[in-house]
Amino acid sequence: MRLDWKGALGLGVSGVLIWWVLRDVSVGEVAAHVSGAHWGWFAASIAVGTAGYAVRAMRWKVLLHPLHPRTSFAGRFAAVCVGFMVNNLVPARVGEFARAFALSRVEPVDAPGAFGTLVVERFLDAFALLALLFVAVLLPSFPDAVGLLDGRAGVVVRTAVWGFGALLGGMALLIVAPGPMQRLGEAVGARLPERWGGPLVGALRSFLSAMGVLREPRLALSALVWTFVFWIWHTGSFWLGFRAFGVDAGFGAAMFTNAMVAFAVALPAAPGFFGTFQLGALIALNEVYGIAETPTLAFAFGYHIGGFLPITLLGLWYAARLGLSMSELSRSSAAPGQGERVAGAAGAPGPGSVPAHEAGDGSHAPDPAPGAAES
Repeated sequence: MRLDWKGALGLGVSGVLIWWVLRDVSVGEVAAHVSGAHWGWFAASIAVGTAGYAVRAMRWKVLLHPLHPRTSFAGRFAAVCVGFMVNNLVPARVGEFARAFALSRVEPVDAPGAFGTLVVERFLDAFALLALLFVAVLLPSFPDAVGLLDGRAGVVVRTAVWGFGALLGGMALLIVAPGPMQRLGEAVGARLPERWGGPLVGALRSFLSAMGVLREPRLALSALVWTFVFWIWHTGSFWLGFRAFGVDAGFGAAMFTNAMVAFAVALPAAPGFFGTFQLGALIALNEVYGIAETPTLAFAFGYHIGGFLPITLLGLWYAARLGLSMSELSRSSAAPGQGERVAGAAGAPGPGSVPAHEAGDGSHAPDPAPGAAES
C-alpha cells in the first residue's frame, strides 16, 4: 500500500498532535489511569458506541431512498462497517469511498450515487453537531459561555461555523438548481478526454439523484431526526466513557466534547484519527470544563482505542465475507463508479440482525442480478 503525500501529511499531523497533548503529563500516569478504568462502564460505553453504527445504517436507508427505496439493513450495515474499518487502517480517508463501493457490491445502487448520499450525511451531521454544541453552551452547567470564543475551542467552533456555511451554500445550489448544475457538469465533461469526462458526468448525475432526499420534506425531516438520534446516542457513549475514566462531567459536557471531537477529526490525520481525537477531547474537557489532564487523556486514549477495535474487526470480517481485499478498497476512491453487486451478500447478518428478507426495518433485499457472482 503506497503512502502518498496525503497519507504522509496525516501521519505527521498525528505524530505532532500526540506529542503536543502528552507534553505536560506523565505518560505512565495516563497509562495507569487507563488501566484503572471501571471496566463495567467502559464495556457499556464501547457497546453503545459500536451499536451506533447500526443507527447509522438505519439512517442511511432514508438517504438512499431516492436512489433505491428498498435497500436491506444487512447490506447497509456491512458497508458502514467496511467504510469505518478502512478509515481506521488506510491513510487519506478513503473509507467513505470504500463504504459506497462496498454498498454497490451488495445493493442495486451505484458507487457514485451512494457516495453522494454520504455527502448529504456529512451535511446533516454538521448541522446536528452545531445544534448540540450550542445547546451545551446554553446549559447552566457550561462553565464560561462568554469566554468560549477566546481560546482554541473558539478556533474549532468558528472554523466549524464557517465550514458549515460554505457547505450549506454549496448544498443549497445543488438542491435548488440541479438542472443547471448538471448541464454545467456535462459541458465540462465534454471538454475532457472521454476516459475522464464520461465517468465525471455519470458521477454527477448519480450525485444529484442522491440530493433528492433534501428536496422531499418528509424524507429530509426523517433524515434529520435520525441524525439527531445518532448523535445523542453517541453522546451517551461519551458520557459512559466519562464514568469509566473518572471524568467528573455531565451529559452536557459529553455533548460538547462529542461535537468538539467530531470537528477536530476533520483535520488531516493518520488512519484512525489518532491525535485529532485527543486534541478535541483535551480542548473540550481540560480547557473549557477544567477537567484535569490525566483523566481527560485517559478517556481520550482509552475510549478511542476501545472504540477502534470492534468496528475494525467487524469491518475486516465483512470485507472478507464480501470478497473485498484491502488493496481493492484502498483504490475505491480512484474508481468510485466501478461497484458490482454480489448476490446474497446483502443478507450477510450483522450482530443481532436477521437475513435481509426478514429485516426489521421493513426493507427487502432485491433479487440477485442475473449472472452476479457469489461472495
